[in-house]
Amino acid sequence: MISPWDRWYSTSCCLCCHVRTGTIILGIWYMLINAVVLLILLSALNDPIQYRYHLTSSELGTDIDVMDDANICIATAISLLMILICGMATYGAYKQHAAWIIPFFCYQIFDFALNTLVAISVVVYPNTVQDYLQQLPGTFPYKEDIMSTNNMCLVFAVLVFIGCILSFKAYLIGCVWNCYRYVSGRGSTEVLVYVTTNDTTVLLPPYEEAIALPPKEPPPQYMEA
Repeated sequence: MISPWDRWYSTSCCLCCHVRTGTIILGIWYMLINAVVLLILLSALNDPIQYRYHLTSSELGTDIDVMDDANICIATAISLLMILICGMATYGAYKQHAAWIIPFFCYQIFDFALNTLVAISVVVYPNTVQDYLQQLPGTFPYKEDIMSTNNMCLVFAVLVFIGCILSFKAYLIGCVWNCYRYVSGRGSTEVLVYVTTNDTTVLLPPYEEAIALPPKEPPPQYMEA
C-alpha cells in the first residue's frame, strides 16, 4: 500500500522544473525581496526624518508615529534572519545538504499557519474587515466604494483571496518538502550489488565500504604432526 507521503512525492514542480531548481529559485526570490526591504529599512535608519511619516489629526484625530526606531531595528533583524534562512535553503538545495533546507521549510509552515489564522479570524469575526477598512487613511483609493459594499460580499472576497494565497503557499511547501526528500534520499542511497549463482545470492557491500574494511587475517597454516 502506497503511503500518502509517497503518493504526493514528485521530483518536478511548476510542470517543468526540478524540485531542486524550484527551491533554489524560490530561495533567491525570497532573498531579493528581503534584501530590498532591508535596504529600505537601513535608509530609514540613516535618514529617519525623510522616511518617518505621521498620520495627521484630520485622519485619526491624533499625531501618531507609525514607525519608530525600535520597530525599524526589529524589522531589520527579521530581514537579516530571513536572508540567512533563504540563503541556507539555496545553498542546501544546490550542494544537496538536506539539513540546510529545514529552517526555510519551518518558516514556510509558520507563515502558512499565520495566514490560516487570519482566514479563521475573518470567518469568526466578519466585522474585522469593516474595522480594518475604517482604519485606512482617507486618501486610500476607492475606500468609500469598498466600505459601501455588503459586508458578506467583502468577507467572501477576502476569503477567496486568502484561499488562493494559502493554496499557492501550500504548493510551495510541497515543492520544498519534495526537494528535502530528494536530497536526503540521494545522500542516504547505498549501492547494493547482487551476485547470483545457480544456488545462492550473495549481497556485497558498496565499493567504498568494501575498500574501507580492514583486511582479514589469513587462516593459520596447517601443521603436520
